[in-house]
Amino acid sequence: MGQPKLSLPFGSEVMLQRVVRLLGEVVSPVVVVAARDQELPELPDDVLVCRDEEEDLGPLAGLAVGLSALEEKVDRAFACGCDVPLLKPEFVRAVIDQLGDHDAAVPKEDDFYHPLAGIYRTSLVPRILTIVRERRLRPLFLIESVDAVDIPVESLRTVDPDLDSLVNTNTPEAYEAALQKAGVSAE
Repeated sequence: MGQPKLSLPFGSEVMLQRVVRLLGEVVSPVVVVAARDQELPELPDDVLVCRDEEEDLGPLAGLAVGLSALEEKVDRAFACGCDVPLLKPEFVRAVIDQLGDHDAAVPKEDDFYHPLAGIYRTSLVPRILTIVRERRLRPLFLIESVDAVDIPVESLRTVDPDLDSLVNTNTPEAYEAALQKAGVSAE
C-alpha cells in the first residue's frame, strides 16, 4: 500500500479515524491496539490506545491486549481491523446482538470465519494468552476452543446488503474501490 493502512486518507479523515468514529456510534469505550512504536493519527480523547507487548504475533495477540484494557470496564467487545472503512454501525449492532450467553460470536462465510468482525467476552483474555504462548496464532484456534456462535454472513445482509463491513482494504485496488463506494476521495 506504500504506507500504513491506518493512515490512508479517506475523505476528510484517515482510515483509522473513520473506523474509530463509526465504532464510536455503537460502542464505548473504543480501544485501538497498535504496535509499540507505531505512530497514530489524532484520535478522540476518550479512545484508549494500547500497545502490543510483543511484535509480529498477529490479531489474536492484539485481541488479548484490547480485551485486557477493557476487562474492568465492559464484559464484551467488538473487534475489527483498522482497514474496514465501509463498516456499518448497524452491522456492529447485529453482531453484538448475536452474542447471547456465548463467549464469542463471529461471522462465518462457508468455511471461512471473519474473526475481526466478531464480538468476544473480555473474560477470554487468559484463554487467548495461553493460545498465544503456545504460538497457535490463528484466531481460529480461539474460536474452536470456546463457546462461539457462528453468524451466517447471509443473515447480516439485512443490515449490510453488500456486506461492506467485511471488506478489508488490503490492496490499492480495494482502497480505490472503497473510496468510490463511500463517495469520498483520498484528500
